[in-house]
Parts: sequence; C-alpha cells; structure tokens
Amino acid sequence: MADRVLRGRAIIAGDDVSTDDIIPGRFAHLRSNLPALASHAFEDRLPGFHERVRQGDILIGGRNFGLGSSREHAPVVIRMAGISAIVASSVARIFYRNAINQGLAVVMCDTRGINDGDDIEILLEEGTVIDHTTGVRMSCGRIPPLMARILDAGGLVPYIRTHGSLDA
Repeated sequence: MADRVLRGRAIIAGDDVSTDDIIPGRFAHLRSNLPALASHAFEDRLPGFHERVRQGDILIGGRNFGLGSSREHAPVVIRMAGISAIVASSVARIFYRNAINQGLAVVMCDTRGINDGDDIEILLEEGTVIDHTTGVRMSCGRIPPLMARILDAGGLVPYIRTHGSLDA
C-alpha cells in the first residue's frame, strides 16, 4: 500500500455511525460539490468535526460503523476532511467496500480502549493498530491483497485505469 504505516490523532465517532451521520441528508444537494459536502461531514454527530480534524487523523468507530444506505460519498467526504483511515470494531460491508474503492483504509479491531486524541499508528501490512498514548497493541487482521492494491492505487477507479481490470 502506498502508505503502509498510518499515524494520526484519534477522533472518536462511537457506535452505530450511519451514512446519514456522516453526511446529513439535508446536505444531499451538495453531492456535486464535494468540498462543500465534506465541510458538513459529521455535522450533527460530531459538532465541530470539520474545524477539529487535521490531515492524517484517524477516525475511531465502535460497533456497526457505516450502517445505512450505500452512499459512496460518505467515505469520500471522510477522506477529503483529512481522515487517513478508519479503525472500528465492526463495519457495514457496503461501507467497507465503498471506503476501499475510494482509497480509504478501514481496519477492524476492538476499539474500546482508544480515547479521543490518542496517538494511533496503523501497520497495514502487519494488521496491527498501536495506541502510542496507552502502549496497547491490537491485532486487526490484514487487508486482503487485492484490496491493498486498490488502496495503493488510490481507489478502484485509478486501479482500473492503471491495470485495466481486477485480474492484474
């Protein structure tokens, strides 16, 4: 993967984060203006998120991250806001695939011990998450090779442009 080690500050999103929490429905009219849409990411769920997030921060979810509709814009605006990866206890399958397809790494492990502002490092090749604030190492499993190559390319569309198919 292009960035096989990701390090950033934890931003806690909690359990049962829906795609409507990520992109409140009242901003759906901004889908053709992604920077404007990204400025409203998590507006209701995490007030002040847009002002707080810094490039490279890591979003920490609990159980059931990304539930709801299959809005491809949800991982796009998360990435545009500056988030480098998502670590969650569990992730809705369609959100997981949409995130990978948009070039946003998602790993799953028990996130209950991670606190807001902790210094988090993700070793994608090893399948390890390290909370440098607490010293805790967590196993999250490795991203499958094809998905790793898609992340390397920056998402599914750039991967297909480069390789012509998923068989490469």
